[in-house]
Amino acid sequence: MFYWLLYEWLYPHISPFRIFRYVTFRTAAASLTALFLCVVLGPWLIRKLKEFQIGQHIREDGPRSHHHKAGTPTMGGVLIILSTVAPTVLWADLRNPQVWVGLFGLAAFGLIGFVDDYAKVSRKQNLGLTARRKFGLQVLAALLLGGMLLTLHAAGVYTTRMNVPFFKERRPDLLINSLLDSPWTYPLAFVPFFAFLILVVVGASNAVNLTDGLDGLATGLMVIASGALTVLTYTSGHADFSNYLGLERNPGAAELTIFCGALTGACLGFLWYNAHPAEVFMGDVGSLSLGAAMATVAVLIKQEILLLFIGGVFVLEALSVILQVGSYKLRGGKRIFKMAPLHHHFEALGWAESKVIVRFWIAGLVLALFALTTLKIR
Repeated sequence: MFYWLLYEWLYPHISPFRIFRYVTFRTAAASLTALFLCVVLGPWLIRKLKEFQIGQHIREDGPRSHHHKAGTPTMGGVLIILSTVAPTVLWADLRNPQVWVGLFGLAAFGLIGFVDDYAKVSRKQNLGLTARRKFGLQVLAALLLGGMLLTLHAAGVYTTRMNVPFFKERRPDLLINSLLDSPWTYPLAFVPFFAFLILVVVGASNAVNLTDGLDGLATGLMVIASGALTVLTYTSGHADFSNYLGLERNPGAAELTIFCGALTGACLGFLWYNAHPAEVFMGDVGSLSLGAAMATVAVLIKQEILLLFIGGVFVLEALSVILQVGSYKLRGGKRIFKMAPLHHHFEALGWAESKVIVRFWIAGLVLALFALTTLKIR
């Protein structure tokens, strides 16, 4: 909106307004706008959540040190979504379809999380959507996302080829082009694309959800991850940088930088109230939407593999749960960790909650920086 008003409409008459042409300026403006919205609206939202008695339910089998958190306002992720969407609409060029794809990923999974959170709150217990129904809705959202991406692919503004870390020339295609020639095999050509998309988007969404178990842990890690994605979207959309670094160039990714900047600012603003001791939790509406938004951006700029490092702590948290459940079922009740996800394991070892949070943030920062270094080591 501001891009159209301040640059395209007013710039021909007021030359200093050319500054609104630059993605870097609008990204900074979107980040600050998101941060401002979160900080200003935070107290009002917390007060309203308390009025409606929308409080967190703490599992009995969880760490005992968390029982005092019962009743803390939850569903604060609504604030993150609002503070991301509004600055993106204000500062991005809305004619860019990739911006809308990013917003769809955020909103669709946020809606699933909202329904799940509301079900928990209305029943006054930790019972939301069933695992099967929740997973089914996530897969459906990912399929719709895939349909949008293939539409962009047909229009020539999106590629199904992937960037592979450390290799400039290796760019595998997720579409089996040899199967596109026959009407009998045509649908099979899209199977690898959709399967991989579901794995990345649904996996990332649930990984962030599993990590959201300590005050500010997932929020702080998302600040780091979305900050790294801001750099990657800018380099992917920049002709010189993408060519120099050997990346699959995506001209439309430049406007995604504004979306990532807004996401970073929104998470940073939410962290103001979510930091230990938390005044509000993001809930599934926040964690599912943030994970999906992170994965959607990675898919758009063809950095799905690099997402393993950008969101490295999220991956480790999810793996700890998979390993714990697998060990319990296959080894007759034996566990690998004292408690899963991984952050609870360290709490069970005697680490203070604040120590676990900060050390996980440090690990997340190291992994994100490593991910950025791979751009040059190719």
